[in-house]
Amino acid sequence: MGLISSVLTLPLAPVRGVVWVADQLAQAADRELHDPSLIRARLAALNHEFESGHLSKEAFEREEEQLLDLLYEC
Repeated sequence: MGLISSVLTLPLAPVRGVVWVADQLAQAADRELHDPSLIRARLAALNHEFESGHLSKEAFEREEEQLLDLLYEC
C-alpha cells in the first residue's frame, strides 16, 4: 500500500479496527462453543445443579439435550 492510498484510507482505520475486534470475538465464541472439554464441563455443572435440587428434571433434560447435541457436532 502506497503512501497516498494510506493517507486516503486513514479515516477508515477505526472501522477496520472495529471489524478486527468483532472478528476476534466471533472466533473466540466459536472456539468456546465447540470445545469438547468446555461442553463436558458445562454438562458436569448442569448435573451438579440437578443433583443439588437447583434445577427441575425438565430443565435439566432440555439443557442436557442441547449440550449433547453440541458435543456430537464436534
